[in-house]
Amino acid sequence: MISRPLPSSSRSWAIWCKPMLFLLVAGIGLYYVKWSPYYLKSFVAANSHSIGGSIINDNPSSPVAAALAYAQVYFLAIWKAAVLAVILGSLVQVLIPRDWLLRMFGKAGLTSTLRGGLFALPGMMCSCCAAPVAAGLRRQNVSVSAALAFWIANPVLNPATLIFMGFVLGWKFTALRLVAGVVLVVGASLFAQRISRPESLPEAAVEAVEVATQTQTVAGNLLGRWMRTLWQLFWTTIPIYVLAVLALGAARVGLFPHVESMMGDGWSLLVPLAIIGTMFVIPTAAEIPIVQTLMNLGLGTAPAVALLITLPSISLPSLLMLRKSFDRRVLATVALLTMLVGAVSGAISTLVI
Repeated sequence: MISRPLPSSSRSWAIWCKPMLFLLVAGIGLYYVKWSPYYLKSFVAANSHSIGGSIINDNPSSPVAAALAYAQVYFLAIWKAAVLAVILGSLVQVLIPRDWLLRMFGKAGLTSTLRGGLFALPGMMCSCCAAPVAAGLRRQNVSVSAALAFWIANPVLNPATLIFMGFVLGWKFTALRLVAGVVLVVGASLFAQRISRPESLPEAAVEAVEVATQTQTVAGNLLGRWMRTLWQLFWTTIPIYVLAVLALGAARVGLFPHVESMMGDGWSLLVPLAIIGTMFVIPTAAEIPIVQTLMNLGLGTAPAVALLITLPSISLPSLLMLRKSFDRRVLATVALLTMLVGAVSGAISTLVI
C-alpha cells in the first residue's frame, strides 16, 4: 500500500505542535516556580532591603547534623525547580527537533554562545537546576559553548537576582555582578569550547534533518521516548546531586566557622572564599543574604564580592551532575575560571565600590 504525503497544513502542524507543547509546559512551570514568586519577592526586597536570613546561619554541632540540616533547608527551597528542570531537560530531547537546536546552538562560536546565554535568562534557575536542561541540550549535540553559556547564565545573569541584589546590597554590587557575569558566561564558555574534543556535528545535523522529516509519530512512541529519556536523565543526575549536597552540608562545620573567625578586609580571604564559593551549593539568590550576613559580621568588600560571584555560578554538585555531558577538562576549566573571575572581581571591587 502506497502512503500519501501529508498535506502542507498537516505537515506544518506536525512540525510545530511538539515545540509548542514544550513552550506551554515551560511557561506554566516557570510561572509557578520562578516568575510569580520572584515578582512578589521583589517588593519584599524593595521595602525591607532583605530577602530573608542566610541559609548557613545555623551552628551545627557535628558533620552529620550539619549535612541533614542543610539538606533539609536546601531541598525544601529548590525541589519544585529541580522537578521542573528534569522534566524540561527530558522534554527538550523529545519535543524540540534536533535540527532546530543545531541551527540555533550547534556551531562552536560567539553567536551560538550568546544565544545559549540569552536562552537561559527566562529560566532563572540555580546551577544545579539548570544542569539537567544543559545535559539534555548536550545529548542533542548542542555545542559545548552554547550549553555552558546556558548553564552558567541561568544563575549568574538571573534578572530577578540582580534586582534583589540592587535593593539589598546596592546597585554598585549589581553592576559589578552583571559585568563579571557576562565575562564569565562568554569567556568561560568560549575557552572551554576551544579545549574540548572535536565533535561530529555535520553527521548529527544530517541525522537530525532526516528525523525531522518523519512527521507521523505515534503518540505511544512519543510517550515511551519521553519516559526513557526522563528516567535516564534522572538516574544520571539526581542521586549524585543528593549525595554531593549532603557532603557539602557536612563540610560546613570545617569551612564557615573558620571564615567567620577571619573577618576583615584582608586579601588573605579572597582566594579561599573564591574556592569555597565555587564548590559550595546554594538555592537561587541565596548568595545575597549570605553575603549580607557576613558583611554585617565584618567581612570586607573584596572577599564578599568574591563570594557574590562564585557562590551562584557553579557548584560541586552541578559539576558532578554534568560529568557525562562534558569532558573533565572542560568542567575543570570552568571551575578554575569561575574562581579566577571571582577573585579578580573582588580585587576590582576595592576600586569601584
